[in-house]
Amino acid sequence: MMYGWRNRIGLVVTSSDRTSEGEYFRHTPDGVSVHVARMLLEDGVADAETLERMSADVERCAKLLKTTDVDVIAYSCTTGSLLKGEGFETEIERRIETVAGVPAVATAASIKRALDALDVESLTVATPYIPELNELEVDFLEDSGYEVLDIYGLGCRTDEEICAHHPEMAYRQAREMNREDADAIFISCTGYRTFEIIDRLERDLDKPVITSNQATLWDALRKIDVDYSEIELGTLFRH
Repeated sequence: MMYGWRNRIGLVVTSSDRTSEGEYFRHTPDGVSVHVARMLLEDGVADAETLERMSADVERCAKLLKTTDVDVIAYSCTTGSLLKGEGFETEIERRIETVAGVPAVATAASIKRALDALDVESLTVATPYIPELNELEVDFLEDSGYEVLDIYGLGCRTDEEICAHHPEMAYRQAREMNREDADAIFISCTGYRTFEIIDRLERDLDKPVITSNQATLWDALRKIDVDYSEIELGTLFRH
């Protein structure tokens, strides 16, 4: 049987990301394939300067994925799709759509759509980032209308450090970030492995958990009208 007989997702990741592909490959519905293009993130350094230079690689990746005849393209990088503030995330989607001629989703935009689908107004945020990126994320979320009650980052400066963390680390960090007055917890970063702990964390905290890859995959599947009801990735995948 042909791979992607049902639909094909194009996935744009940073060149040093070792997490997104694995999470997507294991959790796409039957008949949906994933095809990857990489943007150069110099030395895998996760800071605003290198992420901004990386963003110039978007069109090249879109051109490559267009030749694979994908049905949707997911830009899988959280801070890379919000670093210039609110509105940058939809600009990236438009840039991809213009080149590839198919719908596109960018992680920062997908996160907002996920928060809105779950009626989230206030949240706490767990990240692996350095303070510079945490500040950009808070500004983006608050400018988009959400109340960020708290944010904490692990201080990782490279994708190498981020991708080395096990999902148990994301669980422990998010649990420590929980607040009774938060509608949800958001675990940020597409390189931060989370899929294994989403359901457990929601049961333990009794509130929705949104993560970067989870929101992006959910949004991409919605774009191509694929039934995702059998995927067990938290409350979001029941919407």
